[in-house]
Amino acid sequence: MDYSIESLSLDKLQSDCLLVGIYENQQLSPSATTLDSLCDGLLGKLIARGDIKGKNAETLLINNVPHADIERIVLVGFGERGKVTRKLYRKALAAAIKTVKDSKVKAASCALLDIEVEKADSQWQSRQIIEVFNEGIYQYCATKKVDDKLPLQQLRIVAADPHKQQAENGLNQGVAIAQGVELAKQLADLPGNICTPNYLAEQALALAGQHDKLTCEILEESDMEALGMGALLSVSRGSRQPAKLIGLHYQGGDANTKPIVIIGKGLTFDAGGISLKPGLGMDEMKYDMCGGASVLGILRAATLLNLKLNIVGLIPSSENLPDGNANKPGDILTSMSGKTIEVLNTDAEGRLILCDTLTYAKKFNPEVVIDLATLTGACVVALGRVPSGLFGNDDKLCDDLLGAGDTACDLLWRMPVWEEYQEQLKSNFADLANIGGPDGGSITAAVFLSKFAEDYRWAHIDIAGTAWRTGANKGATGRPVPLVCQYLFNRASV
Repeated sequence: MDYSIESLSLDKLQSDCLLVGIYENQQLSPSATTLDSLCDGLLGKLIARGDIKGKNAETLLINNVPHADIERIVLVGFGERGKVTRKLYRKALAAAIKTVKDSKVKAASCALLDIEVEKADSQWQSRQIIEVFNEGIYQYCATKKVDDKLPLQQLRIVAADPHKQQAENGLNQGVAIAQGVELAKQLADLPGNICTPNYLAEQALALAGQHDKLTCEILEESDMEALGMGALLSVSRGSRQPAKLIGLHYQGGDANTKPIVIIGKGLTFDAGGISLKPGLGMDEMKYDMCGGASVLGILRAATLLNLKLNIVGLIPSSENLPDGNANKPGDILTSMSGKTIEVLNTDAEGRLILCDTLTYAKKFNPEVVIDLATLTGACVVALGRVPSGLFGNDDKLCDDLLGAGDTACDLLWRMPVWEEYQEQLKSNFADLANIGGPDGGSITAAVFLSKFAEDYRWAHIDIAGTAWRTGANKGATGRPVPLVCQYLFNRASV
């Protein structure tokens, strides 16, 4: 998809399809008002006829446009003027791209920067247009034939002075995030027989080859064994696919600046091990590597924008399958930190690969460490599929992430990591157990991880409910790439 900024006035614009806004009670946006005068009052006539009210996410496709170099118009409803929130703006954009797709046009122009959005400027709006449109045109075609390929190939955002520079900045951010999200989705949507730990490692090496500030290091099982990563290696014992610890190192800041470390759980398939999951819906466990896929997407966006930050991306990757050599309930593992862990449920494997990676992260002397993981079904029970769960040991870091989530419309909800929950992880035979029982499952999982992140500022984002959609629209979402990218933008601007 080709995205660009268009600075021509509407009277000189040529377009296959132009998007303009309308508010509730049939109030036209400034661009729509200008367009109406160019089209002999066509929009006003259609409004008077009751064809569109301007409710949020309401659209009207106009195929016959007189006396203009614009072949089609899409009127997009935004709801009540002065009360358009960032969420409502994105909702209207999603409806707009659906209408554009249905019209089968090859190119479109978007004059929606003049919509008044609470707590948003032209830069934010331009970025959201790119993100939402790119989401709308995403098609998975890696392993299936797509007969009805989308004809839309170009989108121009209409931005006149004084908003042109802001719109350009937003476009650059939007394209970077959109490409990061798309990479994360493409990897996550692949089946487990293609997207193996080795495949993820190959994608990381390929990504590093695209930018001179990005390097990649792959730790093999022998390397992890030498480091004492008994928890991580225990998970791969049931698989014929060797585990990989993928390290991506982006040097965009000064050499002496502490890096931001981002860890992504990379379970390319999770059958639960000996504690086998139910068969129904198990196919979706290919999505247990969405945290790892997100790390690749985030680094993709960071390199495209040449962010002046140092970032380390770590992806512990494995499969969790049943086998004669697999973890068994009751096994005792020794982690890289030296802490011993009693395995009470082999399906609580994500925390085992993450805990050794959290210990490994200390070697980079990090400014902060953020881990992203499809960690617990309990998080879905607690929060549903709207926000991701946020846990952490530093209020400033958590507040920064919450703020970034609000800006990106990639929401978080903070959960506690209180010492009282540690009681549920007590074991008679090890330093701690890998599960804490049915109560507060997402919290006890986070408390488990916190025991390996005591030496630095740390946050854990549980994306089990947000990394993919289930049901008829099954597919990866690319979250939390926008959220973490916004956090990085905020850090880079300080």
